[in-house]
Amino acid sequence: MYETIHYEVRDRIAWLTLNRPDKLNAFTEQMNREITKALKQAANDENVRCLVITGAGRAFCSGEDLGGVTEEMNHGEVLRTRYAPMMKTLYHFEKPVVAAVNGVAAGAGMSLAIACDFRLVSEKASFVEAFIHVGLIPDAGNLYYLPRLVGHAKALELAILGEKISAQKAVELGLATAVVPEQSWEEEVQRFADRLANMPTKAVGLIKRYLRESWHCTFEDYLEKEAYGQRIAGLTEDHREGIRAFFEKRSPSFQGK
Repeated sequence: MYETIHYEVRDRIAWLTLNRPDKLNAFTEQMNREITKALKQAANDENVRCLVITGAGRAFCSGEDLGGVTEEMNHGEVLRTRYAPMMKTLYHFEKPVVAAVNGVAAGAGMSLAIACDFRLVSEKASFVEAFIHVGLIPDAGNLYYLPRLVGHAKALELAILGEKISAQKAVELGLATAVVPEQSWEEEVQRFADRLANMPTKAVGLIKRYLRESWHCTFEDYLEKEAYGQRIAGLTEDHREGIRAFFEKRSPSFQGK
């Protein structure tokens, strides 16, 4: 079904693995389209309650495959037709998304990672705003997400200087959720994904939606959105289960409904 990625669902978790390890999982047109298709597949699958994106081999994603770049290339059209559909699909994905950054995340690979909700990073992982080194600006939504994570001044510094950011530094800057020891990498990623998959999925999606929209409206408008969202959450079975569990003094068993 897929040639440049591997996609599977296990125990309510969708695992999307960029699968061009010999090229450090660099993006191609086919990979962009396959990622977009897999994201839509996970979004529409009621059995999926969490998505993990990671890379095969020693890299998360090194960005665009420069072997396919020519002087005649219309970079703007590449972004509009290949990257924009992928990033828009991820932007509107209303289930928790974890980037399991197993190695370098450079260029558009960093853009993909910072567009996710959480970033677990291996001790050997790193982030690089590589665009400046080839005379380009950060793309694939990079400059949208970056200042929201690290602030305007630091985003400007990272984008212009283009220096490698270690795993530990990424946590300190707010780029990463946690550094995971290499020897327990798979177990820790699985444990974190399991935790998210057991949460009230509809509430998670609403949190993502209204946190995102809070950047673009007045406080008064936000309060109205909040009231509307809380009404939706209040009608879910997970809310009813949470209330029952509270009074019965037990842990809730959320079903994502």
